[in-house]
Amino acid sequence: MTETERIQLNVRITKETSAKLDEIVEYYQQGLKLGRIYKGDVLTDIIEKSYEVMNKQKKSFKRYP
Repeated sequence: MTETERIQLNVRITKETSAKLDEIVEYYQQGLKLGRIYKGDVLTDIIEKSYEVMNKQKKSFKRYP
């Protein structure tokens, strides 16, 4: 991840969601072998990938006049 301007995002999530995020971070940690992986980096990656999927879906659902 490139160092760009960052903002702090404070959110409340359930304990179950937090546990799932911890599991995902651990999965990234094991899979990437790049050193320490942070929750913010994992969330950023998930959001970026979801955004790409959303844009692909939007293009496939073009409205015809």
